[in-house]
Amino acid sequence: MSDSGQLDVLAIGDVVTDAFIKLLDDRAVTYDNDQGKWLAMPFATKIPFDHATIIEGVGNAANAAVSFARLGLRSGLVSNVGSDQHGRDMIAALHKSKVDARFVHINSGKISNYHYVLWYKEERTILIKHEEYDYQWPRFRPVDIPKWIYFSSISKNALDTYHDHVAEWLDNNPEVNLAFQPGTFQLEAGAERLAALYRRTAILVVNREEAVKISGGNYDDVHDLFNKLHEIGPQVVVITDGPDGAYASDGENRYKMPSYPDPAPPFERTGAGDAFASTFVAAIMKGKSLEEAMRWGPINSMSVVQQVGAQNGLITDEELEELLSRAPEWYHPERF
Repeated sequence: MSDSGQLDVLAIGDVVTDAFIKLLDDRAVTYDNDQGKWLAMPFATKIPFDHATIIEGVGNAANAAVSFARLGLRSGLVSNVGSDQHGRDMIAALHKSKVDARFVHINSGKISNYHYVLWYKEERTILIKHEEYDYQWPRFRPVDIPKWIYFSSISKNALDTYHDHVAEWLDNNPEVNLAFQPGTFQLEAGAERLAALYRRTAILVVNREEAVKISGGNYDDVHDLFNKLHEIGPQVVVITDGPDGAYASDGENRYKMPSYPDPAPPFERTGAGDAFASTFVAAIMKGKSLEEAMRWGPINSMSVVQQVGAQNGLITDEELEELLSRAPEWYHPERF
């Protein structure tokens, strides 16, 4: 694709290479304690593993950008890579997926983000390290200003001024819509620190735990979570709830959506949330209603968990429509 002209959507966030290490089922265990579920393996020894798979050009924003491209939208990515082979491989992977990489900055003398994914049964634990880059918001020619911005996970190093620059740019370009899927460090920064972004958000997508962290609302009361999240600014709020489906509110209408039935047990769950969020946003971008968008999201999420990694299972709009046509009668949102 030609890296020029207006994009339908420009995703913002860190891009990484993921090294998936498939652990053998009998070489690790999981257990629960008061801090949640833990993965345990023998200490101070050598542990055999099944195999490793390397996947370039991933991360929440990159996954969304690829999802948008598969769904027929013109998408790009604002991100940073190092001046190493991993960085070149990530840019090549983005181009291969038809994602515009003109706003991916190559940082001279820096290394690229490289994460390790401990893949145990169908779940994963990711060892992350975000490299420190000099985050700079691009200068756009008028012809290059996108219709939508999709903002997701980014390094803690970018919290100082970068988010303020994005918020200021959005205020200066009111015709651009913002979809926000906050990552770990953005959640830790708190709603007050990122108040300007939340006020500007057209669509906010978070899971139930994240909704509580942002709003301080009642985990067991989805209405309370919606009320508090709308108060800080987002026009449309989507709250995902794992196997129990998802909820959506536009301030007046509220819906609960079940998950799309899995054709087989999940193979590996990385990217399920990114697939849901980006597909929901893509549906809205394509003029679909809130109810229609709720039906779209779970289908791509279902497809992604059937393959390893966050992008291999992403489907095209034609494939999505085919799966939608074969959905069971109960697969539709209900008001609550």
